[in-house]
Amino acid sequence: MKKRILGKTGFEISEISIGTWQVGGKWGEDFNHANADRILNAAVDCGINFIDTADVYGNGESEKAVGRIVHSRSERLFVATKCGRKLSPHEDKAYQPAILRKFVEDSLKNMNLETIDLIQLHCPPTETYNRPEIFDLFNTLKKEGKILNLGVSVEKVEEALKAIEYDNVTTVQIIFNMFRQRPAEEFFAEAAKRNVGIIARVPLASGLLTGKFSPATTFSSGDHRAFNRNGEAFDKGETFSGIDYLKGLEAVAEIKNLFPKDIELAAVALKWILMFSQVSCIIPGASRPEQIVSNIRASRSDNLSDMQMTGIKQIYENRIWPEIAKEKW
Repeated sequence: MKKRILGKTGFEISEISIGTWQVGGKWGEDFNHANADRILNAAVDCGINFIDTADVYGNGESEKAVGRIVHSRSERLFVATKCGRKLSPHEDKAYQPAILRKFVEDSLKNMNLETIDLIQLHCPPTETYNRPEIFDLFNTLKKEGKILNLGVSVEKVEEALKAIEYDNVTTVQIIFNMFRQRPAEEFFAEAAKRNVGIIARVPLASGLLTGKFSPATTFSSGDHRAFNRNGEAFDKGETFSGIDYLKGLEAVAEIKNLFPKDIELAAVALKWILMFSQVSCIIPGASRPEQIVSNIRASRSDNLSDMQMTGIKQIYENRIWPEIAKEKW
């Protein structure tokens, strides 16, 4: 597995890593610890050494699974988790240092760790980025030895740009894929200037970029792809990267025409992200071990050609950007 440096954390991490939103089963299902153990062990066996989780994934069960893998393996595994989404309602005034401290301490207990390698604010409201006292808390937690680094997971490019104005923000986790290319325009350059690591999430646009979906594809009632297409439950940009499903399928069909018919589109989509040197790692999810093996093929595959990169850019500009421009994604 090829490695990249995660910004000013200094961590040397696998360029294909893993996100654990659905690691205990498919979205909307009860958490399955046996399945989580199989997936995480497969990931480590394949050379993955960076695991991203959150306190709300499986209501803490994902963190417990991550903690178990850390303690059961001899490899140095870097753990990133998130805090803030437990707040209900999830609004700026609910963000308070004492509450966030409690979330961090709960995550430490869930994972049976003394220190978290990377704690990330979990897509806080835009207004929260203007409150230095929230970011100052994590300096205190670092002095106490409870965390090593602070990062932020964001919804919008403007939030990412604001977040990295804080010196103690070492990483930004942002949606970046063939359907969400705007981060590469300004944010990547600013992050590089400040040596901020970039974690690319939702790399396959909730599965659209696997090329395996059709207009007839259905999703279970508990799956966000069934109930959150218009942002009913949380930011709609998380689901299919904010793209209308049918329009997304049309764009996928065009992308497929840029490559040989037998190519695996998911690996191409991941390789496209890796073509950007500013990206520290990608965190695709997995609901079964075989998906880990599929994901890591991108790290070993050939680079995309200039013609293919240009073709993808044109499809994005013609079909996708007009649909999402107003959202500032």
